Amino acid sequence: MPAKRRSDCPISSSLDIWGDKWSLLIIRDLMDAKACTYGDFLKSPERIATNILASRLQNLEENQLIEKLDHPDSKAKVLYKLTRKGIDLVPVMIEISLWAEKYFSIAADRKAMLKEVKKDKAGFIKAAIKELNG
Repeated sequence: MPAKRRSDCPISSSLDIWGDKWSLLIIRDLMDAKACTYGDFLKSPERIATNILASRLQNLEENQLIEKLDHPDSKAKVLYKLTRKGIDLVPVMIEISLWAEKYFSIAADRKAMLKEVKKDKAGFIKAAIKELNG
């Protein structure tokens, strides 16, 4: 069931769904890979605990930011993929990345990506959304 809203504030309502660090990292991984298995998420460098991962995946699915798909190679596995609602977070993730670049040292691959973003942010976002939509 979707998250109960604490207020009509758009920031508060949004944070209720994806405002914890683990949910945003799951969304990041899906933006990078397009589809991930449970095991793929466990391999991320942030080392999410299995109980937290299961909880966040369930919350993101209930709030329709991600969906489960049959895995093409294994009946025992599922693939997680962003929905349109999840894909619509691309601009938010880009802005968070730009903010982080300003205040932290970041990986070379992220720096290269942000260099491309800065050339044409709207075009980059449009292309990223198109690619995620398939």
